[in-house]
Amino acid sequence: MTLTKAHAAREVRTKSWTLRYYEAGAADAHPMILLHGSGPGATGWSNFSGNIESLAEQFHVYAVDMPGWGESDAVTIDELDHTQAAVEFLDALGIDKAAFVGNSMGGHTSTRLATLHPDRISHLITMGAPANPGPRLFGPGGGPSEGIKVLVQAYQNPDAQNMKRLVEIMTFDSERFATDELTQARSDAALARPDHLGNYLAGLSRGGPVPTWVDVEDLGGIDVPTLLVHGRDDRVVHYEHSLFALAHIPNSRLALINRCGHWAMIEHADEFNRLVADFISHN
Repeated sequence: MTLTKAHAAREVRTKSWTLRYYEAGAADAHPMILLHGSGPGATGWSNFSGNIESLAEQFHVYAVDMPGWGESDAVTIDELDHTQAAVEFLDALGIDKAAFVGNSMGGHTSTRLATLHPDRISHLITMGAPANPGPRLFGPGGGPSEGIKVLVQAYQNPDAQNMKRLVEIMTFDSERFATDELTQARSDAALARPDHLGNYLAGLSRGGPVPTWVDVEDLGGIDVPTLLVHGRDDRVVHYEHSLFALAHIPNSRLALINRCGHWAMIEHADEFNRLVADFISHN
């Protein structure tokens, strides 16, 4: 039976927030937390619906709507602390330690978790995650990337047209993935939560959704097995960010995928699922 959104949906009250999440897998399997990116309309389900069922064959999977996204509680920039939200989620469900798999903002959260709470993470896997800002050798120079500019415009006006532009820039094969059905669904999800949209836009002038970067010295202290996945054609977060992380995280390796944009787990779902399952099973 194919896993459906309604069947997988759960809700939990943590110390600070009520969070929506999507769950699948055997109760005694190794826990895996999937963390979505920061785009308007992003949720645990929209980012990982093509991965949850496959990964749940070997792991107990939880795809979380983080505070400020999806059907979880709204937060202002002052209240935004996704690392703490991840710890509270583990505590609320009685999970001692889990593999963390994060796209973009979710990858940044997972990386911070590995530096601040190394006892709660067994494996670190990121896709298109930003690293500590600084001079770039290959990626765009100062200012937001092409993709981030489109993302902000979609927050300002999340109609179907802007969502189509967003999905197009997030993917390499936009003809395949930027369908009218997907872009309308993302638009509907974003418009359903004007509180999330307003809080994100209000926080842009104060550092946006990633207020605290991981120091280079802290990257060097990460000792959990780390897999960095990045699209060669990512126009949102250049793959140089993962090269930077690879150079500083001792026990890490990088999978750089051609013909792939910012959403490796969507554009190359089967390959991504195999990479993740094999990495966790053998490290």
